[in-house]
Amino acid sequence: MRVYALYLVVAFLSVYAYRDWFRSLCGLILLMAVVEHPDMPKKLFDIQGLSPWNLALLNVVVAWLFNRRGQGLIWDMPRHLNVLLLLCFLVVFVGFLRMLFGPNPEGLTATGMVSEYLINTIKWVVPGLLLFDGCRTRRRLATGLVVILALYVLLAVQVIRCVPPGAALSGDTLTLKSRKAISRQVGYHAVNAAMILAGGSWAVLATLPLVSKRRHQVMVVGLFLVLTYALALTAGRMGYVTWAIVGLILCLLRWRRRLLLLPLLALVIIGLAPGAVERMQHGFGELAATGESYTDPHVVTSDRTLIWPYVVDRIMQSPFGGYGRRGMLFSGLTNYVVERTGEVFRHPHNAYLEWALDNGLLGLLLILALYGIILKHSVALFRNRNNVWHAAVGGVASALLLALLVGGMGSQTLYPREETVGMWAAIGLLLRLSVAARAAVHIPVSRFTLVDAFRPQTARPSERLAYVTGLQQLRAR
Repeated sequence: MRVYALYLVVAFLSVYAYRDWFRSLCGLILLMAVVEHPDMPKKLFDIQGLSPWNLALLNVVVAWLFNRRGQGLIWDMPRHLNVLLLLCFLVVFVGFLRMLFGPNPEGLTATGMVSEYLINTIKWVVPGLLLFDGCRTRRRLATGLVVILALYVLLAVQVIRCVPPGAALSGDTLTLKSRKAISRQVGYHAVNAAMILAGGSWAVLATLPLVSKRRHQVMVVGLFLVLTYALALTAGRMGYVTWAIVGLILCLLRWRRRLLLLPLLALVIIGLAPGAVERMQHGFGELAATGESYTDPHVVTSDRTLIWPYVVDRIMQSPFGGYGRRGMLFSGLTNYVVERTGEVFRHPHNAYLEWALDNGLLGLLLILALYGIILKHSVALFRNRNNVWHAAVGGVASALLLALLVGGMGSQTLYPREETVGMWAAIGLLLRLSVAARAAVHIPVSRFTLVDAFRPQTARPSERLAYVTGLQQLRAR
């Protein structure tokens, strides 16, 4: 029944897109909460890459192309970001070609490689680009933000449902039960779920300035605690570290008074999930044969310190060009490490080393430049005290992007993947507000709350006209 219900939802979104592609796009973003669920079909009619989500996205893109010219929309993303995006896509494409025409130790088919390592890399960025082009009114801006936050809340609810509270009492039990339960019932790997929730929890808290009533503020703080508790249930130590570092950075940037609340929050987490604290202490205080206590770096870092020297050495052998997509495998490094250590590593467990190994140091500089500029825009809006919407959207984007950049030091990847769709969607909203501020065009949201996103009201044509006119005047100057 769930599969048939999913088919009906996808069919509705695909058809409705030709009437309102933006709402169908929002529905697609919400579907990311279940896109990795085991019940989600991966193929339609046994065609590689034709999944229900992909089919709905294709219809949304086609509807967007048909309607944007009639709506008078112009692509107004800053030129330097356009160039960086195109260069990063070019890096991905070149890396894919090197993998496609290089050695193939796993015997992958060309169709499978095109679907998995080219289309599936680019498509996760598309919702963010469409949000950037479509969120030109106050209603769409609020709706897009609500949908992004709802995605993270839905994922947190699924994690809490599948991991029993009793598992949080012990670190070993939490590790065994959470990873199996999350993978089987949610679909995302527990490590990836930890990164998602680490950024999502702070993203929810960043919207606090948008609500003025006390009960709504309590609800926002409650959702923050729900996502934090779900994070604790993932047993992802890198996720815990990411959550703490992201929170500290956001507090230093704007929430300095909330630094005093962090110890209290830590006590709450210890009370709700003592197993998470035990999990964080794994590798510290190990007992040697002599009875002395010591810290085992391999246990603390889950053998990451074992693989990193080999990866760095292989990067230095080809520092500028890299080895193409999945360089860890296709460069022979995986087999080399097995011969040397007896351990199997298919990933460097570091997003920056992975990108440098695949695409060289020049490719790494390009992707870091892109993320760095986006982070600069998000921090600038987050610290804006004159516009609560700038602060909220900037805070959401900063939290999600920082979660990826911090989490990438011990896991994750800089390639767009399923777990980064919410981040790219937030980046789309961020860049829309940044462009509006640069063009000195005001999107009238000062008296517009998140609740208004659900009220039936058509967007005013004058808002779009004023925006386009302002951009034309800016370009004329």
